[in-house]
Amino acid sequence: MSSETDFLLGVEGLTVSFDGFKAVDDLSFYLDRNEIRVIIGPNGAGKTTVLDLICGRTKATGGSIRFKGRELTRMKEHEIVRAGVGRKFQTPSIYEDLTVFENLEISFPRGRSVFGALAFRRDADVKDRVEQIARDIFLADRLNDLAEYLSHGQKQWLEIGMLLIQDPALMMLDEPVAGMSVSERKKTAELLHRVIQDRSVLVIEHDMDFVGDIAHKITVLHQGRVISEGSMAHVKADPKVVEVYLGH
Repeated sequence: MSSETDFLLGVEGLTVSFDGFKAVDDLSFYLDRNEIRVIIGPNGAGKTTVLDLICGRTKATGGSIRFKGRELTRMKEHEIVRAGVGRKFQTPSIYEDLTVFENLEISFPRGRSVFGALAFRRDADVKDRVEQIARDIFLADRLNDLAEYLSHGQKQWLEIGMLLIQDPALMMLDEPVAGMSVSERKKTAELLHRVIQDRSVLVIEHDMDFVGDIAHKITVLHQGRVISEGSMAHVKADPKVVEVYLGH
């Protein structure tokens, strides 16, 4: 077992069963601080379930998830968010009838509680933070546009921005470049490398060119278990991975 000072997130012996089927089976991995980790695997490997377990959407049957020394399996979803874990789902969940600025503003931490929302003011700190995030996500020139008029890729960036403005220590992204153009995927890779100066990123992705552009380490799942872990070169050469991906 690693020391708590060695990693940001430690998953050990994680298991979840649905009607006797083990979607995640005795899973263990460790995510370092300032690391981009990509989880790959064929459909049904348990990738999205792992994110559901970490963010508390699904409760584990057994095992441990430690984040900054805290046991997440005992916490509720909103407590996990407050602890510093942010999650982006496969489909962008933005407010299309609000502007880009308003989408980012409504995600600003001070406005997210009932009392915070009542006392919330668009002061200079909020405005500066929104504008900085908009620059980071390539939407500085779209701040006053309604989100519904953004391209699919820009909506993906906006949702990443809505996470970034909450300043999570761990940002989890489920297929962030699905439906993006090649140029948008390259810019998303650039964005992720820039934001890990302050946090770690856990990504599920099928686009292997994008995985190669961003991953410090890759974890390969099959039937809810880790079958390989390491660099892109390592996992591509691993006979277990080659066998699983034959025919996929």
